[in-house]
Amino acid sequence: MSSLDRSLSVAVDIGGTFTDVALLDRATGKVWRAKTPSVPSDPSEAFLNGIRLALADAKREAASLGQVLHGTTVATNMILEDKGARTALVTTRGFRHVLAIGRQDIPRKANLYTWVKPERPVPASRIIEIDERIAAGGAVVDALDEASVRAAAEAIRGMDVEAVAVCLLHAFANPVHERRAAEILREELPGLAITTSTDVLPVVREFERSLTTVLNATVMPGVTTYVGRLEKRLEDEKVAAPLLLMQSNGGVAGAATIRQAPALTALSGPAAGVVGARSVAAACGIKDIITVDIGGTSADICLIKDGRIGLTQHGKVGEWPLPLPMVDMVTIGAGGGSIAKVSDHTLSVGPQSAGARPGPAAYGHGGENPTVTDAHVVLGHLPARLLGGRMALDVEAARKAVETKVADPLGLSTATAARGILAIVDNYMVGAVRVVSVERGHDPRDFTLVPFGGAGPLHGCSLAELLGISRVMIAPAPGILCADGLLAADLKAEFSRTLPKAGAIDVGVASGIIADLEKQAAAWFETEGVAEKDRRMQTVALLRYHGQGGELPVVWEETREAVEAAFAAEHKALYGFTLDTAIELVTLRVEAAGMTHEPPPAKLEPGSAVAPFDHVPVHFESGVKSVPVVDRSTLGAGAAFEGPMILTQLDTTTLVAPGWTGTVHPSGALLLTRKQEV
Repeated sequence: MSSLDRSLSVAVDIGGTFTDVALLDRATGKVWRAKTPSVPSDPSEAFLNGIRLALADAKREAASLGQVLHGTTVATNMILEDKGARTALVTTRGFRHVLAIGRQDIPRKANLYTWVKPERPVPASRIIEIDERIAAGGAVVDALDEASVRAAAEAIRGMDVEAVAVCLLHAFANPVHERRAAEILREELPGLAITTSTDVLPVVREFERSLTTVLNATVMPGVTTYVGRLEKRLEDEKVAAPLLLMQSNGGVAGAATIRQAPALTALSGPAAGVVGARSVAAACGIKDIITVDIGGTSADICLIKDGRIGLTQHGKVGEWPLPLPMVDMVTIGAGGGSIAKVSDHTLSVGPQSAGARPGPAAYGHGGENPTVTDAHVVLGHLPARLLGGRMALDVEAARKAVETKVADPLGLSTATAARGILAIVDNYMVGAVRVVSVERGHDPRDFTLVPFGGAGPLHGCSLAELLGISRVMIAPAPGILCADGLLAADLKAEFSRTLPKAGAIDVGVASGIIADLEKQAAAWFETEGVAEKDRRMQTVALLRYHGQGGELPVVWEETREAVEAAFAAEHKALYGFTLDTAIELVTLRVEAAGMTHEPPPAKLEPGSAVAPFDHVPVHFESGVKSVPVVDRSTLGAGAAFEGPMILTQLDTTTLVAPGWTGTVHPSGALLLTRKQEV
């Protein structure tokens, strides 16, 4: 039986401060949610603590779980903090310096004269060359010299490494040498993690392929150990369910897949939230959305058109390009913990963050710098206690931080200074929204804004007003939407092949390659235990005009004319023009998905009552108003309300601004509509 056929699933998303858990009965659609403090020294401890809390709330046993899903930043953090395993690289003789040469470019904002090229994950002293040669078309030019591979293994023994990356020239066209070299290295170096470019990124471009293979090797021991620890803890809890982990492409994969290619998780942090937002929007009948995930340190913005999450292969982790399929989004350093400061009589916000400790001044942990959260506290947007009453806010500390560090230096009132902080951070996010919308041929006014994350619903109305968007959707649990998104994610994998030579589209040649890739996808379905009825495959072609250096992905069509027309339309939408020149096919990719069984849509009990439990003074530009505070859990389906209003819940606070009205959808989502200019 496929793991997707079991009814009880639990999802765990581990953040820097809190670990979020969502438990779903797929048969009924009932969801139980929990939050527990993260344990940085041992994330698996918080992982199990959260599962226990959710199971206790649901009155279920651990043995009843049919599926465990997990979002982790272990690989991401290892790359960003340069804490990966000590690694060696085996490559074709003559290509030892591919990593060092790179693309001969520098970051956009860097000074040409002072910028220093970052140290590579593997220095030249740990790069060993072997004798072999594959031509660009896949033909064997020089047979693999197995003696040179064994000599490389002997050299590696003295390097005190934990992992070995194997990336041979043109292995994407013919992996026979690379696979045999890896076999020999595993024989000679038992106990070391061995990875090949064929396992991770079998496509053209030597620098990116080499770097991705190396990064995969550096994180492999750490991720393997972490996944093993989770599986052991689950076994100790009598959980027999399979462990699935979130990938950068918005899908999940089994533990065996992630052990082999842990780099697939390196950009997965924000992906689950986007999947969750799409699922909630679909329940409301909404297909076109712009998501804004606002956490403590950053904001992640993504556009979804016609219910389809866009993917890109131009992602980066820190300094390094990582051209693996990932959810196409823009990240900026603006969040609830972003610090406001005055320099040369100019106010700026972020990208520096107060983090979890000491955090915003209002958290009472000794923070003295004013943050976005402190500005909300000063203006009255947040209740006196958060997390269901477990966390008290220090209003006076927030006021003092904003007053002394921003208001006084600028000669402003404390409230005006706080509004200025929020205006700046809102405009930062508006700029990022325009990057994913206007710069890519979309009008944001045609979309529904979906803010989530702990701070997202506080900014929904203000962002929508700046963008001219008239509708905002707030998910039932926006602060735990990444965990909810894990529950909605499909099993996913991509299988790619670069053509021996980019050129005109030959449907016959392409069909043969696609058939081979589909066989690989079918084998993956079997390994993951995906039932026939849940299997979906789609072919994507990476195309370019002759003379261009980058490709655009286009869904494959049956005829060359249809493929070329689709490419021209995509190019026109993104760049505003087409060229009267040859269109070249570079790479074919089969995207495989094991479809998740969607539960019956959750339905709230009808109820029209909107009963405030408090009224608080809130500062608006027009003055101070007494604003009702409502416990969101008391609202029934169909309830209608009008701003200004503050809605509280365990995981976040929603600010409904003046001039906005709201209704509660039967799914539990809030639909906010702008009724007039404010």
